[in-house]
Amino acid sequence: MEKLFKLKEHGTNVRTEIIAGLTTFFTMAYIIFLNPVILGEGSPTGMANTAVVTATCIAAAIGTWLIGWLSNYPMAQAPGLGLNAVFSYTLCGAFGLSAGAALAAVFIAGIIFILLTVTGARTAIVKAIPLNLKKAISAGIGLFIAIIGFVNAGIVVGESTAATTIGLGDFSNPAVLLAFAGLIITIVLVVAKVPAALFVGMVATSVIGCVLQFVFGVEVGVTAPTSWVPYLDFSMFGACFAGFGDLISAPVASLIATMITLVLVDMFDTIGTLIGAAGKAGYLDEDGNLPKIEKAMLADAVATSAGAVVGTSTVTTYVESTSGIAVGGRTGLTSTVTGICFALALFLSPVIGLVPTAATAPLLIIVGVMMCSSLKEIDWADIEVAIPCFLTVAGMPFFYSITDGIAFGFIAHVVIKLAKGKIKEIHPLMYVIVLLFILKYVISALPI
Repeated sequence: MEKLFKLKEHGTNVRTEIIAGLTTFFTMAYIIFLNPVILGEGSPTGMANTAVVTATCIAAAIGTWLIGWLSNYPMAQAPGLGLNAVFSYTLCGAFGLSAGAALAAVFIAGIIFILLTVTGARTAIVKAIPLNLKKAISAGIGLFIAIIGFVNAGIVVGESTAATTIGLGDFSNPAVLLAFAGLIITIVLVVAKVPAALFVGMVATSVIGCVLQFVFGVEVGVTAPTSWVPYLDFSMFGACFAGFGDLISAPVASLIATMITLVLVDMFDTIGTLIGAAGKAGYLDEDGNLPKIEKAMLADAVATSAGAVVGTSTVTTYVESTSGIAVGGRTGLTSTVTGICFALALFLSPVIGLVPTAATAPLLIIVGVMMCSSLKEIDWADIEVAIPCFLTVAGMPFFYSITDGIAFGFIAHVVIKLAKGKIKEIHPLMYVIVLLFILKYVISALPI
């Protein structure tokens, strides 16, 4: 272990690294149950929940091992929240792609990420984006995730009246009440700084749901296991290759919009998370840069393509990695332990039905809150900054599209700078990105 991970050099030991790896896993284990909510049977993808669980565990194990072994950082990876929403609601929903075609797009995006990473272009592109807009993107994705959580919980519903577009849900519905109770429980756990609060909150809400349904006969969306034998569903394994045909035959506008969406959103998500987690671990140099960031991003890129092959959306580094770092994790051994846990979690399939939507919806809402923390770092007093950031943040939930929120914010940023004659403040790559977004809208308006 010392030879592989240089434990003494990093001031750690095997016991500490194992504890850190377990801590990171239990902190982010909720994605095993939450990913099927976004990508599973009730979503625009139509993929089987069991297939999503299998793909999630395998992709998380591969990604976590890769980043630990390539960079020797105690990071963990899994299909990203926000990125899975892009896959489901934008690629499959708004663009109308099949699940296989969307997976093919993710696979191609992973290859593009690899090329951008090894050439250094990926880092250059991210540096071209103004810091305020990067913060706005993170917060906007948080609001988008939160509204999905509110809708899944039944707390927010569509209104048919002319006066309102959305409204408060039916609190006489037991499932809505359970989701609201789960939200309260999770809030208390998070505020009390209970380790793995999201995971514990989900389990507690699920237990209450099981008692209500199986003991008192109150229907809250729990499904009893038909068998306790673990079921590994590989039905989506390799679907990305079969989906190439559907992807190529898709409208040109959808193809262009798809690749722009995947490349831009994943790029910002990964860099932001890596820098945030590395900052908490004290890995950043005096200039705020992360040594070996290219290796970490390469792991992310390879894991993204590997995840597409096994059947899940874009894989990215998780900010929950900081939980393992907080208890002393400092090397890739932490990641190795976390990856092993995800591999073992493949055998959790029998209990998936015992976790109702009412138990996972609160997690989406709380994750949304956490992602909105970046709002405080935006200079709202400067109207030139405030307008693009507001359009980015508000656009994502209001348009129900992460891509459109980013596009409106970026376009507004360039237009405002040009109007003020501050051409030198616009990075040349921003012109390219904005032109790509405009091209996306123009092509989507044409009968191609």
